[in-house]
Amino acid sequence: MHISLRARTATAVAAAGLMITAAATGVQAAAPDDRPAHSAQQRQAPTGKEIRDLFALWNDALATGDAEQVADLYAADAVLEPTLSSVIRTDRAGIVDYFEHFLRQQPSGEIDASYVEILGRHAAVDSGGYTFHLTDPETGERHDTHARYTFVYERDAHTGEWLIVNHHSSLVPVD
Repeated sequence: MHISLRARTATAVAAAGLMITAAATGVQAAAPDDRPAHSAQQRQAPTGKEIRDLFALWNDALATGDAEQVADLYAADAVLEPTLSSVIRTDRAGIVDYFEHFLRQQPSGEIDASYVEILGRHAAVDSGGYTFHLTDPETGERHDTHARYTFVYERDAHTGEWLIVNHHSSLVPVD
């Protein structure tokens, strides 16, 4: 289950209150370092490179041709505004459906410009432009599609893995 950044913040505030209450009453509270092994990584804000590298993982998932594997990179409640469809996808089934169609074109993406904004230890945004190298499934003809993108990532509180919570991609307008 995916927990939003807002819910995690509320949980952290509640936990801090419990620790203060425990200290005031003499009850021994667990130290903050008594967390899973991935928590040390979670205490540090990601680097821009770490966030940019998430695109390579996504692109590698595209290369498998497996829509389920691509959907695994998205949070359960992620929003996908896809490049080649007018339908906004708001659940795993919709995301899988989109990628089942998109993957028929054997996409391979390449970042043209990337602008990363670190929002904290558990959230970041990567936006910019990318080019998809696509193959028409009917004719075998290859062509490039230029698009703008925004990936919003959150680090999963349980696994420490980065998940896509919002992905917007749109064709670059022809001027």
